[in-house]
Amino acid sequence: MLIPTEPIGPLPRPAALVGALATMQPDDPRLEPLYADALRDTIERLEAVGSAVVTDGEARPRGRLWLDGVATAGLRGLANVDADGLPLPHVEGVARQLPRLLAGPFHPVRRADHDLALAVRLAHAPVKHTVLAPSALSLLYPADDLDGYPREAFLQDLLDAHEAEVRAAFQHGARLVQIDFSDARLALALDPGGRLLEGLVHLNSLALARFSEEERTRIGVYPGLIGAPVLDGAADDGYEVLLPQLLQLKAGRVEVPLAGAEDPVRALRLIREHLPQPGPRVFVGVVAPRDPGVETAEQVRDRTLQAAGYIPLEQLGTTDDAGYDDAGDDDAATRRERAFAKMRARIEGTALAAATLGRR
Repeated sequence: MLIPTEPIGPLPRPAALVGALATMQPDDPRLEPLYADALRDTIERLEAVGSAVVTDGEARPRGRLWLDGVATAGLRGLANVDADGLPLPHVEGVARQLPRLLAGPFHPVRRADHDLALAVRLAHAPVKHTVLAPSALSLLYPADDLDGYPREAFLQDLLDAHEAEVRAAFQHGARLVQIDFSDARLALALDPGGRLLEGLVHLNSLALARFSEEERTRIGVYPGLIGAPVLDGAADDGYEVLLPQLLQLKAGRVEVPLAGAEDPVRALRLIREHLPQPGPRVFVGVVAPRDPGVETAEQVRDRTLQAAGYIPLEQLGTTDDAGYDDAGDDDAATRRERAFAKMRARIEGTALAAATLGRR
């Protein structure tokens, strides 16, 4: 009895790349060999710990926080974008703003890039590629309509660009595409009642509707780490608002961070109540990247078995709570080693849970 398990999000960068990025701009051509080395090392290590799906690790900076991703997702060099957009809740105590669209048209140019193509060439396992949700970029449009470029035209351009990006990823060889819907936690911080979130979910639903049922089985949605200190005010209580809407999206795969949740059973009950059948496969977080300790395989087994008590096995998978990053008090090499140790525990613990369930 197999329970699929997959990585999600960025990984800590190798020490050499971290050191170089401290003194060089991310697009400096001299960094290209280091990016390639990081990607190669990531693929090799993921396959060495037994990962059935691999990623490029997002070593090339493209926004470790989703709002940085918005600012860099095809916006560089656009004359019709300014920096004084929607004010955000404090990010780890620092005030931030999204960019603001000044005029139309809006055509973000981010596409499946060289790193994806290289990952596909290097990997012996299927490759998962991450793209930004169209809902995140929708927040760039100002409150009042722009002259000659109404909101409806902007959203049409946005959906066209998102569809093109996902299809380009598939054409470049990605087996799976992960939609980063981390703006869901911003919506909860700005509007705990959920009306803003409802609008963002609707837009992402329109994007998913552009793909066939078979294509949607290969598309996943990740809503961000609820309760993480990335956005002050995004509390763990957001599960009651988020999960019912998230599970109605016509994606084939949904990731739900649970390992670091204050009350994972409460979230699992919500999943059981709102999960369509048939419906998406729910990949629950069973390791917590922000926890400096390394989970044991037995801990992962127990978390997986707990989830299996609420989610049908044919709809259950496991993952990490969120991507790993370069933050922390220890050195870069230690952070990277710890990330792969946690992923090994996830893989081994998920296999233990599957074996246990198979004996019942």
